[in-house]
Amino acid sequence: MKAERSLKSRALQLLAQRDQSRLELRRKLLRHARGRDADAEVDPAAVAGEVDALLDWLEANRFLSNARFAESRVNARQARFGLQRIRSELAQHAVELPPELEASLAASEIDRAAAVRARRFARLPADAAERAAQSRFLLGRGFSPEHVQRLMRRLGRPGAVASDGATGAD
Repeated sequence: MKAERSLKSRALQLLAQRDQSRLELRRKLLRHARGRDADAEVDPAAVAGEVDALLDWLEANRFLSNARFAESRVNARQARFGLQRIRSELAQHAVELPPELEASLAASEIDRAAAVRARRFARLPADAAERAAQSRFLLGRGFSPEHVQRLMRRLGRPGAVASDGATGAD
């Protein structure tokens, strides 16, 4: 039979795997605690209080950090998604995008969109239908409509290169 693991042990194991937001870790620990105490009559408020106290301890000892989670999530997502999508994913975790990360993402948005487009589509859009399909793809990835429009205009110019959307000035 497997030995029961404490909430603290479970939390540290989850944080060792990857950075987690407070909300995400709270949800996982509550599920673990309810499963652990399924046989006993336990007050749900007491379990939630125990989990919240553990989360406070983890934050105080810097095992848990929403800022570190945001940075980790941005680093993992920036090569494939736009600012809107990243901001939306962080909001689902009740985490704000730090202003300095937001500024760096905004500054590189069109270059990242060009790179994502180039990885997905082998050639430049030949007509309006292809341009619309590529635009919809980028919009679905969370790139702003303004940046997608600028990129498509840039790609429509003579001398644009399929693998480098950064040719020419806007």
